[in-house]
Amino acid sequence: MAPRVEEPSALRIHLQPAATAMVWLGVERPLEAVAVPDVVLGPGEVLVALEFATICGSDVHTMLGHRQSPAPGVLGHEYVGRVVATGDGGARTIDGEALEPGARIVWSVMASCGECDRCTRGLTQKCRSLLKYGHERLTTRWELSGGFATHMHLRSGTGIVAVDETTPAAALAPVSCGTATAVAAMRAALRVVEVDSPAVLVSGAGLIGLTVAALARDRGCTVVVADPDDKRRDLVARFGAHAAIDPGVPGAAAETWAGLGLPGPDIVIEASGSRAAVSAALDAVEIGGAVVLVGSVFPTEPVALDPESLVRGLVTVRGVHNYTSADLAAALEFVEGSADRWPFAELVEATFPLERLGDGVALAATGGPIRVGIDLSTSCGAGTAPRGERRTREVKAAVTPR
Repeated sequence: MAPRVEEPSALRIHLQPAATAMVWLGVERPLEAVAVPDVVLGPGEVLVALEFATICGSDVHTMLGHRQSPAPGVLGHEYVGRVVATGDGGARTIDGEALEPGARIVWSVMASCGECDRCTRGLTQKCRSLLKYGHERLTTRWELSGGFATHMHLRSGTGIVAVDETTPAAALAPVSCGTATAVAAMRAALRVVEVDSPAVLVSGAGLIGLTVAALARDRGCTVVVADPDDKRRDLVARFGAHAAIDPGVPGAAAETWAGLGLPGPDIVIEASGSRAAVSAALDAVEIGGAVVLVGSVFPTEPVALDPESLVRGLVTVRGVHNYTSADLAAALEFVEGSADRWPFAELVEATFPLERLGDGVALAATGGPIRVGIDLSTSCGAGTAPRGERRTREVKAAVTPR
């Protein structure tokens, strides 16, 4: 991507102290703190002071070299923050509300053009000119492109949703990735299985899987979650599952469904990415059912497919990757409205300051915590700034740590 050219209508923000971004330089290389004193906002763009971020599994996969991502770059794509300033013409939420400085927001993992053939088909997450926060190479004039920083620079075409002041940041940050993806997965499944209360098997009790379980239970579904980890199986009842099974125990699945008085699942949502789990999902689904693959976002060996069984079983297999703005809005509404039922904030089992991001990633890489948080409200350079003026005068925003 070429460096951005500063346009006459651009708004220059000067931050004092400078924003800080933790830059990933590549596999087995230390993170490096980079100061960003100036941000230039184009029309429709937004500068955000980050409040909290969480470490997604894909961040860990990238840092370990299990998936490719351009370096150097600022990782992190689960976040919540407050508006500092908006570019020329302002910016609006998904619902069309004008954004004002100080507004607490969650935003999409991506920015889309809204005009290409994919966007007009509703596939905005696969826009021809897609930009993904936390996944892009560091470039001049867009250094603050990921969530592991005190501030972020949101590009035009980003889905933004205002959030309330009472929902914990730990519950809100994952909305922009895992939670919204879970909503998209359920929506895809229910388009195929159009019954009131289908039986749902969730493969993988990570954040996506637990969110799917809670979504399905709220809809009145019978929910079973499969995960090989004892600790995670113990957790699933708190998110609505009727039962948990160890997929490594022969006959456990059949025994569990029989105990629930059902032959098996109408919907299987595979959220782990395990090759064995994908095969098991295809084998488990009932006639006329749907298998939604959402966890396979890193390379694995191919999975054997029996086309005859799919054809005779009238099975639909669907891949879901990321989500639309409508899914983001629905995910936020779900989390804000379910704090008394589902303990999403408790899934962040440890929190570190930005300066100790490396320690947080190391803990997340153990596979123990569902999520590890990064508290950005007290990090060096964190803060908010008053709205600036157009290029006729440089803005100097005195920022104090919160």
